[in-house]
Amino acid sequence: MASRRAAATLLRASAPSARPATPARICAAAAQLASRQYHAQPVQVGRQSSGRLSSSPLRSKAGGRLTPARPYSTDAEAKPSKIWDFEAVQKLTTTPNPAITIIDVREPHELTQSGRIPGALNIPLQSAPDSFHITPEEFEDRFGFPRPARDAEVVFYCRAGVRSRAAAGLARDAGWERVGEYPGSWLDWEGRGGEIKR
Repeated sequence: MASRRAAATLLRASAPSARPATPARICAAAAQLASRQYHAQPVQVGRQSSGRLSSSPLRSKAGGRLTPARPYSTDAEAKPSKIWDFEAVQKLTTTPNPAITIIDVREPHELTQSGRIPGALNIPLQSAPDSFHITPEEFEDRFGFPRPARDAEVVFYCRAGVRSRAAAGLARDAGWERVGEYPGSWLDWEGRGGEIKR
């Protein structure tokens, strides 16, 4: 997909238009596309030994030579979420742990229709996706309870597990390291006869 976009952009840059395609414009377009394709790694556009333009990320080595960089690094990959099952979440509802917060990311109207897991806080993902990126004061003003501490474990659930995965990613991006997901989410909880708080 990215290569199609890159080709289309390069074609647009070289197609006749009001502004002629210059090597500088083509290099800039290639660098912009390469940086998106390689997740904002530094990109240098230069000429290969064959004389063709190269837009791959390059790193300088000791001898001053430029060599291609790896497009993805395992160092930068996020730690995966801890997966919670029905039994673990049920145990957490019967014997609460203050270091673990259960977060329901469904919208408020969904909670009024079906209820929620006891002890869960509601932080709706669709209407407030920036919740973990705002200040603690703004968070408390918006939701009426303190934001979970960054060193606390947060466990996300939704209706079927899709939004909870997205919320876990947003929390990790905002600096939370102890992130968990209940992939079965509400459908599993209700289907197995879990206690419902209305």
